[in-house]
Amino acid sequence: MNFKKSIVTLVLTSVLFVGCKEKSTDIVSKETATTEAPKVKKEIVAANLQTASFSVEGMTCAIGCAKTIQEDLTGLDGVQKATVDFDTKLATVTFDKTVQTPEKLAKVVEAAADGKTYKVSNMKS
Repeated sequence: MNFKKSIVTLVLTSVLFVGCKEKSTDIVSKETATTEAPKVKKEIVAANLQTASFSVEGMTCAIGCAKTIQEDLTGLDGVQKATVDFDTKLATVTFDKTVQTPEKLAKVVEAAADGKTYKVSNMKS
């Protein structure tokens, strides 16, 4: 019985490490970024707010993929709010249309990780 538990634990651990494609250098840079003073975002005028929704293909986990993409989008200038739902593969971003465009947002998502993993489709704004 102990042997079965060991095998199951080993398999689950392996899946966890292989499934999330976040690079270790990204983790280090995010840790150092959090120790710096928080960036103050410029207030967005309500008349300039725009919302874009799009599908993100290529995500393999909620923590390493969806959360990373959401943090990348939220950190952009002009972005008020970003949510990425792993289950539905849907990202929704509220942003200042004078600072960002849906195309720029798509480029940021597709550049996350290794630049080849995530693909944006069905852009609606």
